[in-house]
Amino acid sequence: MIRENQRLLNRLNVISDALILYSLLPLAFWVRFYVLPGGVPTVPLEQYLVLGVALTLAQLFTYAAFGLYQSYRRTPLRRELRRLWWAGALDGALLLSVLFLLHDEHWSRGALGIFFVVSTGALSCKRAALRRALRHFRQRGYNQKHVVVLGGGEMAAAYLAAVSRERELGYQAVGCVTAGPWPEGLERLGDFGELEAVLERLRPDEAVCAIEPGDYGRMPEIIAACEKTGTKLSIIPFYAKYMPSNPQFDELGGIPLLNIRRIPLDNWANAFCKRGMDILGSLLLLLVLSPVMAVCAVGVRLSSPGPIIFRQERIGRNKRPFYMYKFRSMRVNDGQDTRWSGNRDERKTRFGAFLRKCSLDELPQFFNVLKGDMSLVGPRPEIPYYVEQFKEDVPLYMVKHQVRPGITGWAQVNGLRGDTSIRERVEHDIYYIEHWSILFDLKILLMTVFQGKFLNSEQLK
Repeated sequence: MIRENQRLLNRLNVISDALILYSLLPLAFWVRFYVLPGGVPTVPLEQYLVLGVALTLAQLFTYAAFGLYQSYRRTPLRRELRRLWWAGALDGALLLSVLFLLHDEHWSRGALGIFFVVSTGALSCKRAALRRALRHFRQRGYNQKHVVVLGGGEMAAAYLAAVSRERELGYQAVGCVTAGPWPEGLERLGDFGELEAVLERLRPDEAVCAIEPGDYGRMPEIIAACEKTGTKLSIIPFYAKYMPSNPQFDELGGIPLLNIRRIPLDNWANAFCKRGMDILGSLLLLLVLSPVMAVCAVGVRLSSPGPIIFRQERIGRNKRPFYMYKFRSMRVNDGQDTRWSGNRDERKTRFGAFLRKCSLDELPQFFNVLKGDMSLVGPRPEIPYYVEQFKEDVPLYMVKHQVRPGITGWAQVNGLRGDTSIRERVEHDIYYIEHWSILFDLKILLMTVFQGKFLNSEQLK
C-alpha cells in the first residue's frame, strides 16, 4: 500500500507542478506589462503561452533530474527546497543564455525573471504545505511506513531514537527480530530463525538490519529471508558511527570498497577549480589591498621593535609543516609557539590589537595562498604544539589535514574562532570537507565579507 500511495503522490506532485508553472507565466506577463511601469510588450501573450509549454516540460525534467519526484521521507524540507531553487536558477540561466546566443531581444527578461522567482516560490510554498498536511495525516496513523528492526543492540537503539525524533517522516517500528536483548518498549517478534515467517505474517514495508558484530554470520540468512518474501532490506553497519553521511563506494575486481571519508577535493577537476579560484582570488586581493597592507606594515614598524612579518610554523595539508605569514601584532617573545593568545594578552601592542580585531594581521596569508600552502577557504591551521595535543583528545581532529588550510572557513563564519570549542570547530571543518563545492566556498567568502565575519570582536586568534 505504501508504494501505491507514493506513486500516486508522485504523480499528483508532477501534475500540480505543471499546472502551477504553466499558469504563472501569463501572470508574470501581466505583472510586467500591466502592473509595473514602462511595460510595452514586443511579443504577444500567445507566444508566451507557447513558450510556457516548453518551459513547463523543461522544468519538470530538471526537477526530476534533481530528485524532486522521489520519496522524500528521508529528505528534510530545507534540502528539498534548496534543490528546487537550484533547479529553477539553472533553467533560468539556460534560457537567458539561449536568448543571448540567438541575439533575441524581443522576449522580456523582466517577465521571465518574475516567472522564475514567483513559480519557484509558489512551488516552495506548495511543498511546505504538502509536508505539513502529510505530517498531520501520519500523526493520525495514515501513510505510515511500517518497519521491522533486525537486531537489538546499540545501532538498533540509535535507529529507533532517530525514528522517534523525526516523526514527520512517517516511519513506525512494529517490532524487532533478535536473538538477544531488545530495546525497551518494542515488541520482540522472534529469533533470526523465525524471520521469514515474521515477514510473511506482517508484510512490512521495510526491514532495517542493525545487528551487532557478533551476529554478522546471520547476514546470508537475513538477506535470503528478505529476498524470498520480497521485503526491502536496509542495512545499518555496526561501524556506522564512524561513517560520513554520504559515503563513497569504489570497486576493485568486483569487490566493493567503502571509503569512510569521502572528500570531493580528491577529484582532480574539483581540486583544479579550487586552486584556480585561490590563485586568481589571492592575486586580485593582493592588488586591491596593497595600499592597506602598506599602511599596516608602517604601523607595525612604528609600534615596537622587531620584524614586520611574523612567521609561525603551522601544520598544513597531508600534515606537512609550513610557515604562515602575519603582520606582527605582539612584541617579540619566547612563547609564540606554545602559548595561546587571549584578549588581555600583555604581549600585544596597541596597533597589533587593532590589526587582530579587524583581522588585518592575516592579509599576508594571501602570499601563503599563492605559494600553495593555504587556500582562501578551509580549516584554520594550528601550530605543531597544539596539533600533538588535539589529535589525542579530539576525535577526527586529523581529518582536517586532508585539505589545504584556509584564511577563512565554515567554522570561523559560524563564530568558532579564537578560544572556542575545538570539538565544534572540527565538526564544522569536517562538514565543510565532506560537502565542499565552489558555491560553498563562495558562500563562506560572502559571509566573511558582508556579515562582518572578518571582525574579531573578542580579539582572539
